[in-house]
Amino acid sequence: MVYQADAQRYAGMVYHRCGRSGIKLPAISLGLWHNFGDATRLDNSRQLLRHAFDNGITHFDLANNYGPPPGSAEENFGRLLREDFAPYRDELIISSKAGYTMWDGPYGDWGSRKYLIASLNQSLKRMGIDYVDIFYHHRPDPETPLEETMMALDHIVRQGKALYIALSNYPADRAAEAIGLLKQLGTPCLIHQPKYSMLERAPEQGLLDVLQKEGVGCIGFSPLAGGILTDRYLNGIPDDSRIASGSQFLSADRLTPENMTRVRELTELAAQRGQKLSQMALAWVLRGNRVTSVLIGASKTSQIDDAVGMLANPDFTGQELARIDAILG
Repeated sequence: MVYQADAQRYAGMVYHRCGRSGIKLPAISLGLWHNFGDATRLDNSRQLLRHAFDNGITHFDLANNYGPPPGSAEENFGRLLREDFAPYRDELIISSKAGYTMWDGPYGDWGSRKYLIASLNQSLKRMGIDYVDIFYHHRPDPETPLEETMMALDHIVRQGKALYIALSNYPADRAAEAIGLLKQLGTPCLIHQPKYSMLERAPEQGLLDVLQKEGVGCIGFSPLAGGILTDRYLNGIPDDSRIASGSQFLSADRLTPENMTRVRELTELAAQRGQKLSQMALAWVLRGNRVTSVLIGASKTSQIDDAVGMLANPDFTGQELARIDAILG
């Protein structure tokens, strides 16, 4: 059956200006890190993308190594783009990244000009598109001169292979330096993607200040701390959970008694707000207008519904924010 997007898809979503750019991003963006590789049924991936777009989620975030195996998320997304979303390409923001290990040898990792340009060429081929809307350097490279990396990103935009350039996982000082170099080159940084949640507040140590000063957007990844900031682990570790599957990105040692006490108290506060903890956690990352969008992952359409449902109550009282800070310690 030919997919036709919901005619009311933009009615319920909120869109935020991304820094000082002309781009607006949905408050909720969908990451394709998990659940879009070859280990996932394509029909489920298709259902997730359709449901997200039908709810006004216009931003789909990928990277060269998303899968598993690496590259398969882009390949599968490219197929679904051709089969379902080709008529809607100009309504979408598609992003990809390079910076982590993608292929063997000295040219398949980090931040050299050769790696970044070759990686994006591969990504475009996998997805079957001429350009991405946003291209990120995925992590800072301690050995390659920052000037080389930023000049490569500038070159990519001038080639027409990306419309905007972005950074991910850069600490405040390196981000400030990179943003300054891009500004000098005439290709300003659009957005920065840090890990940010109630349990991961490092961006508050200078990075958010840098982005606000420079007019750069912010999109927080892992806003639910890998699922800890949900009701998923309140009664133990479910058999079908990421922890139970042995994920290298979330281990049982994160479920400390201290963290679980925090989660229970936060769950009670969320209930008083008429929300699930996951919804309150997303709203918290977006508080204060310093974050443009939150990047969620999903394996079920109900998780997308929960995230979008957060928009019914996105604001906090000063008392609620003080209570959250007290719980988090």
